[in-house]
Amino acid sequence: MNAVFKTLAACVAGMILASGPTVAKGPGIGAVAAYAGTWRIHIVHYTTLYSKARSETSVLKNDCWRSGAFYACDQIVGGISRALIVYTYDAKNDIYISHVMQPDGSAPSSGTLRIKGNVWMYPWEDKDGTRTVYIRIVNTFTSPSRIAFRQEYSYDNLNWVVTARGVEDRLR
Repeated sequence: MNAVFKTLAACVAGMILASGPTVAKGPGIGAVAAYAGTWRIHIVHYTTLYSKARSETSVLKNDCWRSGAFYACDQIVGGISRALIVYTYDAKNDIYISHVMQPDGSAPSSGTLRIKGNVWMYPWEDKDGTRTVYIRIVNTFTSPSRIAFRQEYSYDNLNWVVTARGVEDRLR
């Protein structure tokens, strides 16, 4: 389980998206175009069962492009390519699917992104022994150039424990 949160911490910058009618670049896959650009990220992690207290600041560059029904972003943190994320859009269910590939060639992972107004959420589940752990990253677009986000987990999918909070400011 801690490996999940370690991976989450390494890739969280790549999961922070801007949204809302002032930023979205069109319906469907075009909305993910708000992701492109360079962002300053500040994250404060809290002491929980799955996280240790610390804070970090980094710069994330999303080098993104669209090709047909796909939207891809090479995520560069500290000048190093950390992940390639390819998004697709399922119009029937109104969800985005993200496929994350690591530069070390490890098996890709997939997840969903749900967009409701200015809130973008990445939910998933994991196991801690026999117990299901619900995990999510919630991004709230508070202005055209700022995103407030949090990472959290729950055992019942109702009561959430925040493992980290942060802000992301668009630099360009």
